[in-house]
Amino acid sequence: MSDDPGTHGREEQLAYSEIMAKMLDEQARRKKAAKIIAVVRHALGVGSLDGLRAVDVGCSAGFIADELALAGASTSGVDIDEPGLEKARARFGERVDFRLARGEDLPFDDGSVDVVVLNHIYEHVVDPEAVVADIHRVLRPGGLLYLGVGHRWQVIEPHHRLPFLSWLPRGAADRYLRATGKGEHYYERYYTPAGLRRLFADYTVWDYTLPVLADPRTFSADDNVPSWVERVPTPVLAAARPLAPTYVWAAFAGDAVPAGPPLRVPPRRVH
Repeated sequence: MSDDPGTHGREEQLAYSEIMAKMLDEQARRKKAAKIIAVVRHALGVGSLDGLRAVDVGCSAGFIADELALAGASTSGVDIDEPGLEKARARFGERVDFRLARGEDLPFDDGSVDVVVLNHIYEHVVDPEAVVADIHRVLRPGGLLYLGVGHRWQVIEPHHRLPFLSWLPRGAADRYLRATGKGEHYYERYYTPAGLRRLFADYTVWDYTLPVLADPRTFSADDNVPSWVERVPTPVLAAARPLAPTYVWAAFAGDAVPAGPPLRVPPRRVH
């Protein structure tokens, strides 16, 4: 099966918050933001985001962007989801600069951004390669791209909660959705793990998936990582890593290493 997810030719999801209720789950989104910020702080070796310029690409209703601002960053949120942006501006517009813009045409100068968040977004956009390239353009040398990325071989597809959905060719996935009453067309397109490495080949990527699993309290991930995982021996965690449905990656624009304190399980360089 090809690594090419065949995204071209799809229409854009212009009002995603209107069709995916979890984008409006404030408690869950703010908890997710706490994990993102913990990984960013560790990767950059900083105690706060004070003085940093941050952009949340695919910000929707703005909860993660707001948390970045509360953590000290000068923050912008970017999306094509106009209903989500309207909600975001109404609540957080005094703290966050929200902009209607596409990820492949970010309204920022070259090398002007310290931190970009791309959290479970690439599978939704029409042209992931163009989005990833434009993020690289706006990041300063040594700037950080936080990545929460699912992959094609996840067992349970997260949007429709169906096993093996993302494994299937487009036509078969559509028929699966219709047969289970979950919808008419499967929109999301995931890359294989090898495809993800190629997608982010211009970055220096460090894998934080195991560090987060091994120490969920440090990374504010104790809401979805069971407490017993902390007691699992490191070699067992490492062996189970391919089963993780989501990778947590810190991708630097340029050659850089995580600057935070030692962890029980250190981040592993992907490339």
